[in-house]
Amino acid sequence: MVVGVALVASATRSLAHIYKVQDPATGVIYYTNAPSAAAAKIVVRELPRPLPVSALSPSRLAAGDTPKNFDALIREVSRVYDVEYALVKAVIKAESGFNHQAVSPKGAQGLMQLMPATAAQHGVTKANVFKPRDNVEGGVRHLKWLLDRYGGNVPFAVAAYNAGHARVEAAGGIPNIAETREYLARVLRFRENYRRDKPAKDKGPGVVFISGRR
Repeated sequence: MVVGVALVASATRSLAHIYKVQDPATGVIYYTNAPSAAAAKIVVRELPRPLPVSALSPSRLAAGDTPKNFDALIREVSRVYDVEYALVKAVIKAESGFNHQAVSPKGAQGLMQLMPATAAQHGVTKANVFKPRDNVEGGVRHLKWLLDRYGGNVPFAVAAYNAGHARVEAAGGIPNIAETREYLARVLRFRENYRRDKPAKDKGPGVVFISGRR
């Protein structure tokens, strides 16, 4: 069975509900935020509530931190590890709101909210975890590791970034955890926004299919 995700850019900003659709002719299962089939079933519902104040409020950002300030770094690191720029930037927005000094109640740190064990896994030291370059490189290496683990399946990789790969594998896909499902919906919506912001020479097609296996 092939599992995929089709994401269609939209001119309007709306909640990024994720639907499951099975092609009756081929049996292929798709996950999409823009279903065309009447039989589409919502499997991830984004609730209409904002991100935490700690991630959104400009007063909580470190001095000089803005999304644009990190664009060049994100593009550079994304190219090095062959991970989509828009996806990396979307994860950073969902994780820290571009605050490079952010610390979560669970102890995740920096732009990409690396837990100490994840930082150590990817060679990011305690002394450097709040440095934007070190943190983004560690986070992108982890995201790349997850994408490779799931054959390029973006929803699975993003869910695992939030909940851990063990939970994704135990569930056989996106785990039934409200926080993770809402996080996934936000990341996919942010990703679509950042895909439209990319320079013209880097723009891809409006519809992306990512196979669940190679």
